[in-house]
Amino acid sequence: MVTVEIFTQEDGKITGFCAKGHSGTAPRGEDIVCAGVSSLTDSAYLGITEYLHRNVISKDSSGELQLMLEGRPDERTEAILETMLLGLMEISKAYPKALRIQRNK
Repeated sequence: MVTVEIFTQEDGKITGFCAKGHSGTAPRGEDIVCAGVSSLTDSAYLGITEYLHRNVISKDSSGELQLMLEGRPDERTEAILETMLLGLMEISKAYPKALRIQRNK
């Protein structure tokens, strides 16, 4: 199962995420759940670091991507991270046994 932890502030704004694991719904390289989660989380990472040029604390290793904003989230980071979350929620609806999303403060 893929687990995505969403970290938020008291006001609910997203400050980061940690995605890890493998869904096991298909062989490696053919798994659409893992591909979808990777595409969404990688795009959010690139949007925040390359487009917005925000400083982050990150970890990228096989089966895990972690991103934490340095500093407070703003309207633009929130738009990127909320869009990522919406996409992840749709995957979770279609594959509830393959993807779990947790919101943490």
